[in-house]
Amino acid sequence: MGYTLAQKIIKAHLVSGDMTPGSDIALKIDQTLTQDATGTMAYLEFETMGIPRVRTELSVAYIDHNTLQSGFENADDHRFIQSMAKKYGLYFSRPGNGICHQVHLERFGKPGKTLIGSDSHTPTGGGIGMLAMGAGGLDVAVAMGGGAYHITMPKMYKVNLTGKLKDFVTAKDVSLEILRILSVKGGVGAIIEWGGPGAATLTVPERATITNMGAELGATTSIFPSDEVTKAFLEAQGRGEDYVPLASDPDAEYDKVIDIDLSKLKPLIACPHSPDNIVTVESLKGTRVDQVCIGSCTNSSLYDMLKVAALLKGKTIRPEVSLSISPGSRQVLSMLADCGALSDIIASGARVLECACGPCIGMGFSPNSGGVSLRTFNRNFEGRSGTANGQVYLVSPETAVAAALTGEITDPTLLGEMPEVEIPEAFKIDDSGIIPPADPGDADSVEILRGPNIKPFPQSRPQEDDLEAELVLKVGDNITTDHIMPAGAKILPYRSNIPHLSQYCFGVCDETFPDRAKAAGQSFIVGGSNYGQGSSREHAALVPLYLGVRAVITKSFARIHVANLINAGIMPLTFKYPCDYEKVNQGDMLKLSGVYSGMDRGEMTLTNVTTGENIPLVCSFTDRQKDILKAGSLLAYVAKENEDV
Repeated sequence: MGYTLAQKIIKAHLVSGDMTPGSDIALKIDQTLTQDATGTMAYLEFETMGIPRVRTELSVAYIDHNTLQSGFENADDHRFIQSMAKKYGLYFSRPGNGICHQVHLERFGKPGKTLIGSDSHTPTGGGIGMLAMGAGGLDVAVAMGGGAYHITMPKMYKVNLTGKLKDFVTAKDVSLEILRILSVKGGVGAIIEWGGPGAATLTVPERATITNMGAELGATTSIFPSDEVTKAFLEAQGRGEDYVPLASDPDAEYDKVIDIDLSKLKPLIACPHSPDNIVTVESLKGTRVDQVCIGSCTNSSLYDMLKVAALLKGKTIRPEVSLSISPGSRQVLSMLADCGALSDIIASGARVLECACGPCIGMGFSPNSGGVSLRTFNRNFEGRSGTANGQVYLVSPETAVAAALTGEITDPTLLGEMPEVEIPEAFKIDDSGIIPPADPGDADSVEILRGPNIKPFPQSRPQEDDLEAELVLKVGDNITTDHIMPAGAKILPYRSNIPHLSQYCFGVCDETFPDRAKAAGQSFIVGGSNYGQGSSREHAALVPLYLGVRAVITKSFARIHVANLINAGIMPLTFKYPCDYEKVNQGDMLKLSGVYSGMDRGEMTLTNVTTGENIPLVCSFTDRQKDILKAGSLLAYVAKENEDV
C-alpha cells in the first residue's frame, strides 16, 4: 500500500510513534509562525525555557492582528515581539507588511516542510504542499526550542476534484461546499488531501483559500499536491529553488473519499452564525445588505483583488452600502497600485484598509446595529464582528462585489461577463518590511522591551488525584473560542494581560461567569459537542486556568482546544454517554476521585454530589499528556524535563 501526500511528509518528519490512526506521534517542525494576538504569550513562554536561540529552520513573528493602536498596549506588544525576534533569531514582519498566512505563502512557505503557527488558519500553507497546522502558543514555543510537536495520528480524507469552475464560481464556493457536506466538525481527526484532475485547474491562491477554510471543518490540516502550478507560483515569487514535486502514491488508501465536480457548483453563502450554515446565493436574492468586507487571510491575494478591481471598474457602490477592501500583503497592495487596479477600487467608493486582519477579528469596521454584513472571511461566529447582533454572511469576493453594487444579496452570475484576470509571471519582491534577527554573536546585547500591560504567565498547579468543585458554567453545542475568550478592538489589546482579560471570559454566554468562578476558587465547566472550535487562541484555556477551572467535561472537543487545555493543566473529559450531559446542572457540586488511575484506564466516574448520581466519563491521554497534567502544565513539564537532563 502506498502513502498519501500527508503520510509522506509525516513519515519524513516522524520523531517518535507509529503512523496508526489514533496513536500519538511526535513531528520535527521545520518552520513556525506567530501573530501578535497570540505571539506575546508564546514568546513569554519561550523565554521561560531558557533557550538562547530558536532551533527551527525558520521562525517568523508577524504583526497583523492588533494593528489598531488606540492606546499604548498594542504598540508596546509590538516592540516586545520585535525585540524578542531580534534576540532569539526570528524574522519580524512589521505592522502593515501583511497578514501572516498571505505573507508566509508568498515569501517563506516550502513544499514538503512542516509548519505550525499560533493561529488556526496556518493550514493556508497546504496550498503549496506544506504540512501546516494551527497550534497553541505553548506548542509553538516548544517547537521554536527544538522540541517535537505531538499530535494524534490523523485519518486521511481525499477530496477528488473533477471539472472546472464556471465564471463567478470560486474557490470560496468549493470551501463552502465541503463545509456543507462535512459540517464544522466533520474534519475532526483527519487530514484532508485535495486532488484529482480538477485540482490542476486551481491557482495557488485558490488552493490556499480552500486549505485555509479547512480549519472550519475541524481538520488537522488540508493539503494540495506540489505540482507545476506550485512551481509557477514559487518562480513568480523569485523562489523557484524552493520547489519540489509532491504527490500521493497511486495506490494510497483513504478513510473517506469525497467527489466534487467543480463545473456543477453554484455561488454559495454561509448564513449567520456558523460557517456550515450553507445555502445558495440565489436563494437569498433581495436580502438587504448594509456592509461588505473583502479581504482576510482567506481572500486577500493579488488574484482575488484583481478580480474585485475588474468587477468594480467604472462602477459605484450603492450609497447605503459600506465597502472595505483589505489587501493581504504589502506586495498585493503595491502591485494593485502599480497596475492601476487600486484606483479602480477607490473610484468605486470603497474604503481601503490596512494590510491586516482588521474586520475579521472585530478590529474595526464593525457593522451597524443588527446590520447585514457580507464578508469574504472564514468565520461568522456570533459577536465576532464586534457588533453583538451583527448578521454576518460568508461569501466569495465576486458575490461580495455583487452585493456592494446592488445593495442586496445578488447572484454574481447576473453581473454579466467575468473580466479576464491572470496572475502575473513575476511578483514585485520587496522584503524591506521583514526585519532579520541579530547575528548570534550580538544577541546578548539586545534588550527585551516590555510594556506595563505585559503580565506574567498565570500560575498552574498539578492535577489533583481527588477533585471536588462547583459546576460554575454549563453551555451548549459548538461553543467557539470566541465565546470563551472574545476578540475585538476592546479586548484584543489585553492578550498579554491575563488578569485584565479574565473579566471578559464567556461574556457572550454569561457575563457573571468571571466573578462566580473567582468566588468558587476552583471549578468545573460542562459543554456540548464540538466545544472549543475556531481559533487556536490558547487564551481560551489560560484565562479559565487563571479563574480556577480545573476540568472541562463535554460531549466532544475541537482538536486544538484539547491540546491547549492540557498544556494549561486543565483536564478535558468527555461524557461516555452524551445523554448524561442532562444529568448535571449549573451550580451542582461535582466530584472526581482516583484521577490518576482513571487517566490510565481511560475512564473516570463523576459524582454529582448534589444529586448523588454517578456519571461515567472517558478520556484518552497519551503518557506525555498524563505527565503534563500531573506536572500542572506543559511549561512545568518542560522545566522538569530540563532538570532531569
